[in-house]
Amino acid sequence: MPERPSSISRRTMIGGTAAAAMATAVTPALAVPAAAAAVADRDRPQDTSAALLEQWAQAPGSHPLVPDVSHAGYRQGAKPPRPPRTTVSVTDFGARADGTTDCAPAFNAALRSVGERGGGLVEVPTGTFLLASPVFMHWSNVVLRGAGREATILHFSRTLDDGYRPARQSNGNSRWSWTGGQIWFIAPERRALSEAEDFAGTEGWLLGDTLAEVATASRGQRTLLVSSTSGLRAGDMVMLESENRPDAGLLQHVAGDIPGARTYDWPRRAPQLVTGSGGHYVQYASFQWPVRIEEVVGERLVRLAQPLRYDLRPSWPAKLRALGPTVHDSGVERLTVRNELVPMTAHNRHPGSNGVCFQAVHDCWAREVRVENCDLGFGFTTAKSNTLSKVVVGGRSAHHSFACRMQSHDNLVDEFEIEAFTVPVPSGAVHHGLNLEGLSSGNVWRRGKMAEGTFDTHRALPFENVRTNITLVNNGRVGGSGASGPLFGARIAHWNIAITSGSPYAITVAAVAPRSLTIGVQGAQGTNSGLTPDFSGDLESLMADHGSRPHVTDLYAAQRERKDRDD
Repeated sequence: MPERPSSISRRTMIGGTAAAAMATAVTPALAVPAAAAAVADRDRPQDTSAALLEQWAQAPGSHPLVPDVSHAGYRQGAKPPRPPRTTVSVTDFGARADGTTDCAPAFNAALRSVGERGGGLVEVPTGTFLLASPVFMHWSNVVLRGAGREATILHFSRTLDDGYRPARQSNGNSRWSWTGGQIWFIAPERRALSEAEDFAGTEGWLLGDTLAEVATASRGQRTLLVSSTSGLRAGDMVMLESENRPDAGLLQHVAGDIPGARTYDWPRRAPQLVTGSGGHYVQYASFQWPVRIEEVVGERLVRLAQPLRYDLRPSWPAKLRALGPTVHDSGVERLTVRNELVPMTAHNRHPGSNGVCFQAVHDCWAREVRVENCDLGFGFTTAKSNTLSKVVVGGRSAHHSFACRMQSHDNLVDEFEIEAFTVPVPSGAVHHGLNLEGLSSGNVWRRGKMAEGTFDTHRALPFENVRTNITLVNNGRVGGSGASGPLFGARIAHWNIAITSGSPYAITVAAVAPRSLTIGVQGAQGTNSGLTPDFSGDLESLMADHGSRPHVTDLYAAQRERKDRDD
């Protein structure tokens, strides 16, 4: 398969009832192999989705346009486990559903009791429990479980500003606008360092020693040549770290290696992303992708549990490092987080009426959880392989219903809903919707209903992410600091999206996102995303099946099915 097919351009549109006059044969436009073309012809003559899936299946992880998200979610797509056997109730530690007892100390004591014994289930019975400060999920293998979303209510009476600590930047903006949770998955060591340094560069992973240097490898490759395997074990989660050097070569690569990415003025237009530019975030000084070791082969080879998402080249050297303290295999289930109803503030001034946050943790989950009256509903901050399922954001208008930021990878949000707000977004405030930013990759939103919000790709070059099988009103706004650089990296896929308001804003991205896919968008009045391209020239992206429901309706489900069949 060619690395960059010249036949794919941002002007290419294929098929669909709304674009019949522009219909182009599948094979010439996509260079589809004969077998894939036959499948596409058999299922639907002008349907491109089946052909793209067949292409991807021939070499998962290395298709020039199709992102590989088949490994997204808890334990690479596995169902979260049953709760551990050790069980306590928050009422054993003094929690009372009486509306006056501050139950936060009891909740945290219950979690500590099972966490320090290696894990367990903390049950929360039916009732409304008042909490004046956050609940911290500091331990692995711990589950906080209510009696049902409608039965167990955690009523947080204070914002994070009041109940935990202020988090104001020098310009008055609040970090609680985009991170932190009333239920917060975070290692205690990470929390302590954040408090000691007042967040200065402390949102990311705590990392240990270098375990091995890594040789050159290509995107899609799973077997790596390393300097030594003596410190590596099958089953371990390690950090693959690549230097983000001042020449921005790695950033250009993640943007798709298109000509426009090579001529983009990275130091001036993306100072927060570029090392040595004078304004970069320390979180972006290196690319960090946690990955599990599947197999150690002799003294020099390791096999990864999933394909590389970008090349490893001598110009951006890579190494494997040990993960420091973190939390894994913990979850929250079957309850509602209800914040005290306070007015929504101006943009980015939010005091922290938040929901659930996963920070520098992996393989955790939230299942059947509702968040009400929030600034941030569900947040991933430097998080890996977590699953949200059957989650809801409702009540008063939110800032971020869902946020995915600071190099968060391979997370899955499944069967989600953003309800119509009971109090609309006020003047001077913004609701984004599905936020995606900061070199994050491999993340999936699927099977969603959005009465509020849009597909908010929030700058700092997120790449290889998927939003699929979603119905939305599409009334939110895209955001992100201009100093954070491009809105899109390569291989952003919007796949089988039904718009009920008519607006294609931020959804039909083939003209603005490099090497992207806009497949089967229905209900759009036109194709103009309303966004300004960051890169000049041909973006080598594809819009297909416009106006019609594609044959492959859910890219994540289709990739999982093919992966399971091939395995």
